[in-house]
Amino acid sequence: MEAPGFWDDPDRSNKQMKELKNLQSVVEKCDKLSAQYDDILTLIEMGYEEEDASMAAEIRQELDEFISEFETLRISTLLSGEYDKNNAILKLNAGAGGTESCDWCGMLYRMYTRWAESKGFTLEVLDYLDGDEAGIKSVTFQVNGENAYGYLKSEKGVHRLVRISPFNAQGKRQTSFVSLDVMPDIEEDLDVEIDEKDLRIDTYRSSGAGGQHINKTSSAIRITHIPTGTVVQCQNERSQFQNKDKAMQMLKAKLYLLKQEANVEKLSDIRGEVKEIGWGNQIRSYVLQPYKLVKDLRTNVETGNADAVLDGALDPFINGYLKWSNTKEGSKNS
Repeated sequence: MEAPGFWDDPDRSNKQMKELKNLQSVVEKCDKLSAQYDDILTLIEMGYEEEDASMAAEIRQELDEFISEFETLRISTLLSGEYDKNNAILKLNAGAGGTESCDWCGMLYRMYTRWAESKGFTLEVLDYLDGDEAGIKSVTFQVNGENAYGYLKSEKGVHRLVRISPFNAQGKRQTSFVSLDVMPDIEEDLDVEIDEKDLRIDTYRSSGAGGQHINKTSSAIRITHIPTGTVVQCQNERSQFQNKDKAMQMLKAKLYLLKQEANVEKLSDIRGEVKEIGWGNQIRSYVLQPYKLVKDLRTNVETGNADAVLDGALDPFINGYLKWSNTKEGSKNS
């Protein structure tokens, strides 16, 4: 009998092909940067030879694009974690504050949607709960794309908004909080034993945007792992069985990380610390009144262009976190 070959293991072959595709993409980006570098040098030589100062503007534009692309590629080399290349599962939860916090949750969901679109990533809603009057109480969604988790792990934590509330007739400033949990989507079958007796499985009707199937049957699934208090939900699939399979996959991924990361510090690096959604626990503040400023309280990266950030311009904060985290890890290991 022939020994099992590479292609006899679909999981392994798919993983290897994905890795090959990622490496090929990096090589193509390097080749593009190399060609762009040569083009810039040629333009500079032409400017000198022809004594044409008007070429400076074109050269500056090319150089700015080169620096931006180079920085993006350099940042991607910091994504060396075990799950960084995976898709990411995000869960936004509105904090105390009723309609105001639910509206803030909706704004953050839009922000991450815009960011994902700008990267060419796709987004899939797994669970959705509308606010009572406006916005979103909670939403779980998956971002699919190369290094999605590696980038988005920087966003886990409590996000704070300060603004003049559109829901307050007196026009007073309001502070709202929303928490974000980020987990990698681990596709492979994990070696995690789950005792059925440790699970509480609830079914409920799907909510949010959808087709005729929505709200007619109790197809949505919520699974609670009682010993750890871990809760996962899914309502995106067309049947209760499909929702249960996806929820179990998410639960296994969470329990796998809990099992592998026995000490609290390592667990914090992957899952994020579980903190109260309120004062003193935020990772980033978004101030819209009396001035505009978005500031990350871990890295001190900030910008006055709050509108651009809320429209998905998150790269300065994500890149700043990756540099800060890498420096932090380096100092620990030295």
